[in-house]
Amino acid sequence: MEFKNELDVQIAEKMLQFPLLGEQIKGQWNIELCREFHMTDDSHLYKTSPGNTRLPLFEGKMIHQFTHQWGEPKYWLDEKEARKELLASRQKEIVRLARKANLAWNNDEKVELDYQSYRLAFRDVAASTNERTMIMTVLPPNLFCPHTMSLEQVYLTQLETSESSEIKINPNWQKMNNSARLYLCAVMNSFVVDAWLRRSVTNHLSFFFVNGVPVPRLTEEDKDFAPIVERAAKLICTTPEFDNLAREVGLGSHRNGVTDEAERARLRAELDGMIAHLYGLTEEEFAYILTTFPLVSETVKVAAQNAFRDVERGLIK
Repeated sequence: MEFKNELDVQIAEKMLQFPLLGEQIKGQWNIELCREFHMTDDSHLYKTSPGNTRLPLFEGKMIHQFTHQWGEPKYWLDEKEARKELLASRQKEIVRLARKANLAWNNDEKVELDYQSYRLAFRDVAASTNERTMIMTVLPPNLFCPHTMSLEQVYLTQLETSESSEIKINPNWQKMNNSARLYLCAVMNSFVVDAWLRRSVTNHLSFFFVNGVPVPRLTEEDKDFAPIVERAAKLICTTPEFDNLAREVGLGSHRNGVTDEAERARLRAELDGMIAHLYGLTEEEFAYILTTFPLVSETVKVAAQNAFRDVERGLIK
């Protein structure tokens, strides 16, 4: 990580008071990162037209911050074929753990796969010279992704030993719920985190860089959690695929999501101001961070600075 001046060091010290994203903390939400398919190695699965049994392949260039509608799919995968590939990999992991524990596993039991859930996703290809480096959103269920999209591993293998000494897979065990997903998406898309990543990233947002981001692990018990989740939900839940998520976090449905560009800009500015305060930054420090984004319009930067001041005055809650 490159520091250009004392202010860089000062900001880094404040951020490093929080745990790194890749640190697994007992009793708190955590995240594991993964990839799904490969653009070249798995190309035999790709179809060039949609169909009744086919699900779209979402490449990194198809998303932007808080939206999965930045581009249209070029490829589709037959769900049965793709599921078979993913299931084989998951079952290998289960069998490995079963053997290690010297236990049996009834593989007739249903195994949930990540594509069936809402999940965090971000572009793998990124550069510190781009307008923004971290491009993250929450994806709806029932789509697949190639290696140009880095993903949250939703369902992790948890082993429960029964009296019959068989392994029971708990398919619903997840490391974070949907509220935490929305919260983390907002934090990762902020100017503060983006500036942190730009000090190290060259052309790819590797897991190493992302896992090394310090992140406040807020939960429902923290007063700042719900306002951040609410705003992120309004930005992300704009299509019917997000109705279940919207209901879960209290938004109701996608009809309460925000599609008006001016209103979306206001919500994003408020999130940036709130998250800068989460890290304990001063107005001078936040203003400095904004100067490190030369391709971002002055209008966006001024809105973020004004939101920072409004949070400080208690006008944004």
